[in-house]
Amino acid sequence: MSERSEIEQLLLENAKLESAQIINSEFKLVDKIIQDFAPEIAYLYQFREDQSEEQHIKTGRLHENRILGIILKFYLEGKNKITTGEVEQEYKKFFKEIARSTISTYLNMLKNESTLFKERDGRTVYYLFYEEPPHGISAFWFTRIFCIIPAYFDRALYYSNIYINAEKSIVQYIKDFDIGDKDILIRNFKFITGLIILKIFKNRCSKCILCQFSKREIYNKLEEIIKVAVKDRSDVLSEEINENLLEKYSEIPMFGGIAENSRENIIEKIIRAADEFKKDLDFQIMVSLRRRDLRLKQKKAIEEQNLDS
Repeated sequence: MSERSEIEQLLLENAKLESAQIINSEFKLVDKIIQDFAPEIAYLYQFREDQSEEQHIKTGRLHENRILGIILKFYLEGKNKITTGEVEQEYKKFFKEIARSTISTYLNMLKNESTLFKERDGRTVYYLFYEEPPHGISAFWFTRIFCIIPAYFDRALYYSNIYINAEKSIVQYIKDFDIGDKDILIRNFKFITGLIILKIFKNRCSKCILCQFSKREIYNKLEEIIKVAVKDRSDVLSEEINENLLEKYSEIPMFGGIAENSRENIIEKIIRAADEFKKDLDFQIMVSLRRRDLRLKQKKAIEEQNLDS
């Protein structure tokens, strides 16, 4: 079996494992959207496994990296003060669970290193960034300090909630502005939002490749797979949609993306694009559906080949 096939088989095996684990996760919604919008990458997109953890090396630095990534997620949501309990709850959403005492130990180590500082409110202890996380820094150096998985997965969940409520948003828009065809607007709105979610995971993979703890060969392959899914759904769209909407809304602020302002503004921006670029979207959706069917056939062929080998 070629190296490429071995990596694909590992991703597929992990996909089957993750499919059982995601049932009780709040990210079940994200998975539902992916299966609806891009079933050819179902489960694959969520792969997250670290070389260091598997080999039991540099795990202390790995835990610090992940904890800072969790605090970064809260920071991007506008929440600057985090308790040990909140970090513990978030940690087990994204990674293999570790003891609360371990989390507390690393929070205090980060405080002693002046990366974080403590603030007390009665009996409650909060942890805050000593300085704000950097913007415009190379992703290579950023991932040396912060695990970006929580921030990107949380962003995907945010847009998944927008996707699932597409009809409600469109109905309100038509009521307010008295324009547009409801069914077409819903279809286009979901297509644009689905693309944003796909690009979020593509952006996440491109950062995980740079992480000192990651399985780079697997993340390289995963990024390649998701890039194909994105290209299949965006290559005939206008530059204005691709660059001014998809790129900005799918990236976190540290790397040039926009910070979510108000949910209403984001929804309105997507709806206006869904209305303004109806012709482009109509052709792109037709093309992408054909390509999706082809990718699903290719995926099935790989699975059957792996079963036979």
